Amino acid sequence: MPRQMQASVPFPVVSTEIRVRYAETDAMGIAHHTAYLVWFEAGRTEYTRAMGMPYRQVEQDGTRLVVVEAHCRYHQPARYDDVVVVRTTVRALTRATVTFAYQVRRRADDGLLVEGYTVHAATDTAGRVRRIPSSVRTALGGAGRKNEAQREYG
Repeated sequence: MPRQMQASVPFPVVSTEIRVRYAETDAMGIAHHTAYLVWFEAGRTEYTRAMGMPYRQVEQDGTRLVVVEAHCRYHQPARYDDVVVVRTTVRALTRATVTFAYQVRRRADDGLLVEGYTVHAATDTAGRVRRIPSSVRTALGGAGRKNEAQREYG
């Protein structure tokens, strides 16, 4: 079993609002199942930014966090023009991987639409697996946190 970083406090949660666009829906106005993976990406991008290390900076420093696994559990559909909230946190942090967990909820009633996770392996620019640099580990764990108000997680 991979060794996980033990945090003295839970990882922060960052909330990202997204309005369901027409292009993300089917003929019945229901968000296509693949849209949630795009929303997961938006959530983790905002997570790293809120933690003080935008993903662009992670890449500029020579690290890529490539998706090696993705999981979604669908509960209710999102519909065209709904505003959804993607709540993103770190579930696990090992030497070379990070697992982000997500909940997608409808803002109007806080209804749970989807929950899931993605596992990312750290690689160098040539695609070789490497340890997650300490600066990235620290940022993912919440050091440099910019928005304390976004710590809730359902």
